[in-house]
Formats: sequence, structure tokens, C-alpha cells
Amino acid sequence: MLFSSIPGLGDTKEKLINAIRNDHLAHALLFHGKEGSANLSLALALATYINCQDPGESDACGKCPSCLKMEKLIHPDVNFAIPLPAPPQKKGKEKEESEDKKVDYLASWRSFVREKTYGNFQDWNAHLGINKPLSISKSTAKEIVKTLSLKSFEGGYKMMLIWAPETMNLSSANALLKILEEPPAKTLFLMISQQHENLLTTILSRTQKIHVRNFSDEEIQHFLVESGLSNTVAAQQIAPLADGNMREALLLSQNVEDKNTLLFRDWLRDCYSVDISSLLRFSEQVSASGKEAQKSLILTGVNVIRESLLNRAQLPDLMRTNDTDREFIVKFSSTVLNDEKLTKIYTLLNEAHYHLERNANSKILFLDLAFSLAKIIKSA
Repeated sequence: MLFSSIPGLGDTKEKLINAIRNDHLAHALLFHGKEGSANLSLALALATYINCQDPGESDACGKCPSCLKMEKLIHPDVNFAIPLPAPPQKKGKEKEESEDKKVDYLASWRSFVREKTYGNFQDWNAHLGINKPLSISKSTAKEIVKTLSLKSFEGGYKMMLIWAPETMNLSSANALLKILEEPPAKTLFLMISQQHENLLTTILSRTQKIHVRNFSDEEIQHFLVESGLSNTVAAQQIAPLADGNMREALLLSQNVEDKNTLLFRDWLRDCYSVDISSLLRFSEQVSASGKEAQKSLILTGVNVIRESLLNRAQLPDLMRTNDTDREFIVKFSSTVLNDEKLTKIYTLLNEAHYHLERNANSKILFLDLAFSLAKIIKSA
């Protein structure tokens, strides 16, 4: 991972590089940002830059043996601690087989990072193909201490990248306190969190915090187009729906519907007229589409309502929709709904998106949502 492969975030990149060049880099860094931010990719880019044998002014060379190892996530001095399911209690030969399985987890982690750099905790669980609680256990914490007590293989920094440190319990956190407080020379902790507020205070207080902001619409658009994931028109539609979340943008790029706004408009009309047959037909059609297409429609609705609220507040400069969609939004927010109704609909749509993420029955969800929307729209 190189800094140049991450769109935007110039200030954060410059801050990290200057800290390295001026020898002001703390031994324990916490990259924290919301889902879909570049917290993991920035940590990996930093590790690549530190290990690079021929670093430039603003990035690693990407060509030296060290950079090539980092690209495959097999650098011997960069170690990973990740949330895993609790191992079953075994003895003897079964215990040896259980130890072997850890290698498989690490291989899964490498493939996960390469495929879903912006993935979240649920993506990691799905990648493992399990549905069990995941955590960084006390035994993993002890393994971290043991690993960092060894000398560097290549004479540089020995790094420990800890993903989702908020999953550590009190016992595992306590096992790390001493080495976090007094690490061996040239040891670097890179912690990556999407929910840093859930980190234990004892861990949080021992880190230098690096806030990773959400991506801007322009950064998402540029990334999608430059990566060949979508054309310019589609990228312009996806960016405001993703709302700074690159994970969501990548998912939407695979399922973007050019006519989502029109589809949402027609659905609202059916809700207003309480056309039962049309609403039933709509729920059938939507449930037959993929989950990401369903989420894309809901996010389109959220965006329409958000833009409608901005229009009613007379803040056109903050609106992000194109001219074609904006004409509908202006009419919709000016003649049909007031601020109170728009706020209620916004809440309903966000709740629907939450339940879709958790595999709710889409046919029931969209039909129930339609009746709830009709009740709000037709209320006095």
C-alpha cells in the first residue's frame, strides 16, 4: 500500500511523513476514523514508507524488495493482531492442529485486506465464513509481547498492526500495558479503529491519536473514475450517496442504478395514493434485486430527503445533487412535505437501511416502509 493509492487526505499524509523525517513519530499510533475511511490503508502506507529502502519525498518507491513484501503483506518485521473467534479448549494433538489453524487466519487476513481495504468488522466476519463473536484475546496479547521481544529480521523497525483494538477485553489490554508503556527500541504499534470510543482508557491514553476524516465527494468521484470502477456520471451519483464512506461507494459502484431517483419518486407517489397493488408489485421487484441494490435505493431516498431539507432551509450551496434530480427535489420539498414530515421520513429510511444491513426480509421491510411513508405523507 502506497500513499499515492489513497485518494486525497494530503494533510494527514504530509503530517505522517514529516513525523518520520523529523524523528517525531510516537511508538504507538491510533488511526481512528469512521467506517469506510482510510485508517487501515494509511497505517499500511506508513509501514511501507518506513520500511522502504529508497523512499521519496512524499511516498515509498514501491519497487524495492521491502515495498514488494509490503504489497503482499509478508514483510517479516510487520506483524498483525486481528480479532478471531475464541479457540476451543483442546489438548495434545488437537491442540497442535488448532495452532496450525492460526496460519490460515493470517492468510485469510491478507486476502481480506487486499480485497476489502475499506471493509468493516462484519465484512471480516463474513470473509471468515463464520458467525461467532470475534475478539483479541489475552493469548493473542501475550503472543504480541512475545513477537516484539524478538529482534528485527531486517534491522529496521519491528511493527505490530492491531486491527479493531476495541475488541480487547480487560485481561488482553492489561497484558499489553507494560510493552505499550516501555516498548523495545525501534518498536512501533499501529492501531486501527472504527470505534475508538470503545477502547479501554488504559490503552487509549498510551497512544498518539491520528484522526482520519471521511472522504470528500470529489475524492470518491476521482477514485472511482481513475480506478475504472464507474464512469463520470455514475461516480457523481454515487459520491453523495456514500457520504464519505469509501466502502459504501465501492459497493454502490457495483450496483448503481442511474434511475434510482426516478424510482424513488414514483414509489413515493404510490405511497401517497396508497396504491396497494403497485406497492405490492414494487416490494416484489425490489426483493428480487440484490441486497446492495436495495441499500442503494434506500440511500437514494435518504439523499433526496437530506437535499429537500437543505432546499427548505435555503442552503442551495450545500446541495450535492445534479440539476435533473434537483428539479424534482425542489418541487417535492416545496409543495408536498414540511420539515417535520421530512425529518420523520429521514429517520424511517435510516432505520430501514440499518435493518437491511442485518439481513431483514426485504419484501416485508419495503411494504411496511411504504405504509409508514404513506401515513406520514398524508398526515395533517
